[in-house]
Amino acid sequence: MRKLLALSVAITLSGCATYTAQQSKAEYLTILHTNDNHGRFWQNEKGEYGMSARKTLVDRLRNEAQENGHAVLLLSGGDINTGVPESDLQYAEPDFKGMRLLGYDAMAIGNHEFDNPLHILDKQIEWAQFPILSANILNKNDASHAYQPYTIIEKNGLKIGVIGLTTVDTVKIANPEYVGHLDFIKPSIAAKKVLNDINNKYEEIDVTIAVTHMGHYHDAKYGINAPGDVTLARELPKGALDMVIGGHSQEPVCVDSLGNPDKGFAPGKACKPDNQNGTWIMQAHEWGKYVGKAEFKIEGEKITLENYQLIPVNLRNDTGEVIGEYIQEDQDMLDLLRPFQKIGKGQLDLPIGFTDAYLDGKRDTVRFTQSPLARLIIKAQKESVKADFGLISGGGIRHSIEAGEISYKDVLKVHPFKNRITAMNWIGKDLIDYLEVVTSFPTDAGAYLQYEGLSFDRKDGKLVNVKINGQALELNKTYRMSINSYNAAGGDGYPILVGRKGFVPSERTDAEVLKAYIEKYSPIKVSEL
Repeated sequence: MRKLLALSVAITLSGCATYTAQQSKAEYLTILHTNDNHGRFWQNEKGEYGMSARKTLVDRLRNEAQENGHAVLLLSGGDINTGVPESDLQYAEPDFKGMRLLGYDAMAIGNHEFDNPLHILDKQIEWAQFPILSANILNKNDASHAYQPYTIIEKNGLKIGVIGLTTVDTVKIANPEYVGHLDFIKPSIAAKKVLNDINNKYEEIDVTIAVTHMGHYHDAKYGINAPGDVTLARELPKGALDMVIGGHSQEPVCVDSLGNPDKGFAPGKACKPDNQNGTWIMQAHEWGKYVGKAEFKIEGEKITLENYQLIPVNLRNDTGEVIGEYIQEDQDMLDLLRPFQKIGKGQLDLPIGFTDAYLDGKRDTVRFTQSPLARLIIKAQKESVKADFGLISGGGIRHSIEAGEISYKDVLKVHPFKNRITAMNWIGKDLIDYLEVVTSFPTDAGAYLQYEGLSFDRKDGKLVNVKINGQALELNKTYRMSINSYNAAGGDGYPILVGRKGFVPSERTDAEVLKAYIEKYSPIKVSEL
């Protein structure tokens, strides 16, 4: 029996090579993959990516591969939810239905699939009508699989096993209200068990794939994050998985000849995927910017990667020119998606205010340094609950706001999660203990602390010189802090505040509060934040 191929979230299989008669004993498999869609069913304002152009490309790649005798799989590394208001307001219905029309064969469950109540995920599985997988999410009450752990796909005489795996960080970064009854067990333990189950149940598995939403961290240096695909490959027997199709870290996984990150990779350039312990690891950045295409030759027990590409989907260079060929949009996909794009668009595009400068919400800003956009957000939340100071985790800021007019759509891009604003009344001595934890979170993590009305230093690993609005913190004084419901419930590893004495919930959402603040104080002067 061949190994089961574990697919990581959001990868698509495709191949288009032509082979000679002398190779007739070999079999060929093309994998097409994407990951971290995050609501980008429609092209952006520059005409980049979008599912309509993706369908044109995938159809062509699939047809070319099939004409050359290849079996073809289209896979995703997950995180279909959360990122664009037109999608978020409709619970990613256009995205999942678009994936169905694209012909995805399987995807991994990502952490953002838990941004909504679980009946929404159940509905998304219905919309998709293809396997949505995770083998390491179990029900706490009986240790049963909460979701489909694997699927067996037969194409061109090949029997392909695909398992799904989800980051164990989900328990920290998903809404605790939605995942409290679930266990996210160690992926390698779950993978070993499922692979054994498959081996016992099926014969003649030719390829094993894991679709994962765990992240690729070079040389397994995952820092504060949960271990990812490299660790998984190293913890399994050599070659137990032929490949991992992944997501979560939202990067093109390209390495140089020494296996180090290929810092020279750019759209249109060659990309060599990572290989760890006999397992190929691939990821196609994010948002459908690329379709990954891997062509494999299968000769008995030997599987060889013959070609790999990250094909850009109408990405543009600094001068606005399309990199590579321009890909036309597919009319059937446009007909499906256009009504969803129109729903609510008029209301979303109405201006609510003005900013005199760019408000930076990029991932590599808000998880590394204090941001004026974060200060604007916290000022709004403080005012909403009449707090002395406030804080949020940087990972909760999901988009930037361009200089000029601000629309409600801009606000919803920043705040797609519908978190409610809460308050916590602290006695100074208890507040010190809480701040000791949240100020210790490192950079390059979603937990990284953004704050306003608070200042402090950390020396030799300890919190010192704490001030609230410029005044030294007093141990017996009461202070009121604003914080969103996600962090208050323990999201991103913050200490749980819900249910504690002094905790005050509210029903106002982060987007609602920020919109009201911008309307009240526009124009926003970024230099004064």
